[in-house]
Order: sequence, then C-alpha cells, then structure tokens
Amino acid sequence: MSRFVAWRLLIAVPVLLGVSIVAFLIIHLIPGNPAQAMLFGSNPTPAQLHDLEVRLGLDQPLWQQYVKYLGGLFHGDLGTSFVTGRSVFAEIAARAPSTFLLSGAALLIAIIVGVPLGILGGVRPGSIWDRVGRVISVSGVAIPYFWLALLFTLIFAVQLKVLPATGTQGFGSLIMPAVALGWGYAAILTRLVRSRLIEEYQDEYIKTARAKGCGEGRVLLNHALRNAVIPTITMLGLQIGNILTGASAIEVIFGRPGLGSFLVQSIAAKNIPVVQGAVLFIGVVYVLINLVVDVLVGVIDPRTRKKVAV
Repeated sequence: MSRFVAWRLLIAVPVLLGVSIVAFLIIHLIPGNPAQAMLFGSNPTPAQLHDLEVRLGLDQPLWQQYVKYLGGLFHGDLGTSFVTGRSVFAEIAARAPSTFLLSGAALLIAIIVGVPLGILGGVRPGSIWDRVGRVISVSGVAIPYFWLALLFTLIFAVQLKVLPATGTQGFGSLIMPAVALGWGYAAILTRLVRSRLIEEYQDEYIKTARAKGCGEGRVLLNHALRNAVIPTITMLGLQIGNILTGASAIEVIFGRPGLGSFLVQSIAAKNIPVVQGAVLFIGVVYVLINLVVDVLVGVIDPRTRKKVAV
C-alpha cells in the first residue's frame, strides 16, 4: 500500500508543476502588453507602464519570471491584490470555506439522492423507484444548473418567500444553491450506479453467490455494490473540478461571497495576482482530491495496487 501511495504522490508532482505553469502564464495570455491591459482605461504614461512592468517583473526573461514565481509559491507567497493591497493567500483563505461548504453540500445532495435511487433502479429495473430515478436523471442532465438556480429563486424566494434569495445567513441560504448545483450530479450518479448494478447482477459470480445461499441483502452489499462503487468513486473525483467551477456561477447568482464570485470580480477588475492565485488554488485542490480518490479506490479494490507493483 505504501508503494502505491508513493507512486501516486510521484505522479502528482509533475501535475502540480503543470498547474503552476498555467497559473503563471495567465498574465501573459492577455492580448498585447499585460501592464497596459491592467491599466486599461486610465491612459497610462510610458513611465507608469514601465514602473508597473518593473513591479511585476515583466522586464525580466520569461524563465526568470517563472523561477521567481515558483520560489514565492514555495514560501506561501501568492502575490498581493492590486485592489485591496492584502496578501492573495489571505484573500483566498477568507473566501474558500464558503465555496467548500457549497461544493460539499452539493456533493452530499448528489450522493444522498443519486446513490439510493441508482441502487433501487439497479436492483429492481422498471419499478416505481426506477422510474423516479430516470425522471431525475433526465431532468438533471437536461436542465443547466444556472437555469435551475434562477427557477428556484423565482419559486421559493420571490413567490413563496420561504427561502432567502441571496446571502449566507443561516442554513436556509444554503438549500437552493446546493440543490441547484447538486441536482445534475445526482442525475449522473443515479444513471451510473443503476447501469453498473444491472451489469453486475448479470455476472456469473452473483449467480454463484445466490447458489451458495447468500441472501439478496448480502449479495447486494458484499458483492454487487462493492464492485459498482469503484467507478462511482472515480467519477465523483473527476467531477470535483466541475463542481468547483459550477460553484462560481452559483455564487454569483445567489450573491454568496465565495471564491468563485471573488474570481469573477477579480477578472473584471484585472486583478491578475488574485486570478493567478485562485486558479492555482483550485487546480491544487482538484489534484489533491483526485489523489485521495485514487488512494481510496486502492483501499477498496486491491487490484489497482497490483498494477503499480507490476
């Protein structure tokens, strides 16, 4: 197991390095002179442009800029916000918990709704619960989460007035954003678990377990569901990045002061250090979560560890 974890950590290193390169190059992907783009609309003088280039280190060769940027990362320095003058790390740390709370709540809703409906549909295809699961899966895939968020706001906040439309005051303010974001992933989970269980129940080892006298509950929990849950966990790990991205739009719609809405504001204000830091932070979180998922799958299914050993 230790060799498996060490191998996964080793693979994560070049990925994290690639994430840092992408975050660093953001400032150079701006059309034209990056300093001029950041001072757009203020009619800067050549001296002002030169001072900003020196301040950002843009007068140095690209490789030196990246080495300096990487050195700052190793010391926890993500730069300074152009708008507030505060550390980018402090700005991100103040808003990340709200985004993690929303993303975690959406993921929890997806699991609570999607997994049971997928199990019921896989165990009893064609039943009433299977039909309910298929309705949810079709609607979740077909309806965009941002449209669902607007629909929830119209119904529950404007017409019924039972939930707050914006803000982060209390548990009620989390319900609509979390459901709107998690609905689509509940649909994906329902379809995946259902299809995997149907396939597992047609396999010979299930027939053998039944022939040995195993009850249906034991067949489901110890055999079919254990094999079906592996691709489900892998899929959830791959969807973490999409959930974080979706949280950005949901935070803007519901006025939540999270990392996503802060990133949108920073892009509009051309606050490049914050944009770089936020992109890097999200990328690192995504890589680390997938690393945890890989290790978790290795614990559940020892066959994945044997592939590394070979």
